[in-house]
Amino acid sequence: MTSLVLTDHKFSIAPMLDWTDRHCRYFHRLLTQHAVLYTEMVTTGAIIYGSGDYLAFNTQEHPVVLQLGGSNPADMAHCAKLAEQRGYDAVNINVGCPSDRVQNGMFGACLMAQPQLVADCVKAMQDVVSIPITVKTRIGIDDSDDYQFLQDFVATTAAAGCQQFIVHARKAWLKGLSPKENREVPPLNYARVYQLKREFPQLNISINGGIKTLEQVQQQLLHLDGVMVGREAYTNPMLLSAVDELIYGATGTVRTPQQVVLEMLPYIEQQMCEGARFWHIARHMLGLFQGLPGARQWRRLLSEQGHLSTATPELLLQALAKVTPVAELTT
Repeated sequence: MTSLVLTDHKFSIAPMLDWTDRHCRYFHRLLTQHAVLYTEMVTTGAIIYGSGDYLAFNTQEHPVVLQLGGSNPADMAHCAKLAEQRGYDAVNINVGCPSDRVQNGMFGACLMAQPQLVADCVKAMQDVVSIPITVKTRIGIDDSDDYQFLQDFVATTAAAGCQQFIVHARKAWLKGLSPKENREVPPLNYARVYQLKREFPQLNISINGGIKTLEQVQQQLLHLDGVMVGREAYTNPMLLSAVDELIYGATGTVRTPQQVVLEMLPYIEQQMCEGARFWHIARHMLGLFQGLPGARQWRRLLSEQGHLSTATPELLLQALAKVTPVAELTT
């Protein structure tokens, strides 16, 4: 059931393990209505055998993509079908994460060495769903980092029905570097992703890695179909507040950080009534006042008291009072 309808991926927010949970995505959606949101990577084993609900999300999050970790075509297809039933807009296969834990589970960046297996997963998944199956990958792994290696991987996977690729423009070192070190080493190679787009103009190709400003996003869009921003969306979330206008050409009121805080309060109250901890939600908001007066006090109060079991939404208002000059910023 191959679909030709792809979500507009001009701007998307990268999946991050233990970070892009549904609270984070709800927060990000207040800042941008058009950016594509991703879940943190969820393994097929967790979905099929786990006791928790690993597919839960808020309806406000659309468009939202499930990032799936796995390499068994039957299991991947089963999970894709469940994701479609739950309402996800697409399913993305993780072929980019370099961590040992991921390699031991036979998914992530190590799968670049097995393009036919990835293609088999794509086909099995696309055969049972009508939502797009996409792939997030690297430009290479270890010593397999020439353009031919990347070209062969994309050609094989695309032949199985994948039409959308998100390419982290840095190769993955599977041995000798931690995932944290691999975020900086080796250097980024944007030109290789541009070359990929020139060779496969029919494919939708987004770039990921080292992009921190919307000006850089606009420059990348001169060459590619989309840009995925990672850590900057977490350390400086107000970056997202101008995405709809600058990237998508949408008109509307750009929220101030104070407005976002106030809009988060009912959500936090509701979630806490359902058993959520205050800190599990508020931790995503630490960078909201990045670069503004009072940002340090905001972060300090939330960091010192937000993790306590007694923390309530009132703490957000106390932290907001530390941000000066509040009157000027809210008028």
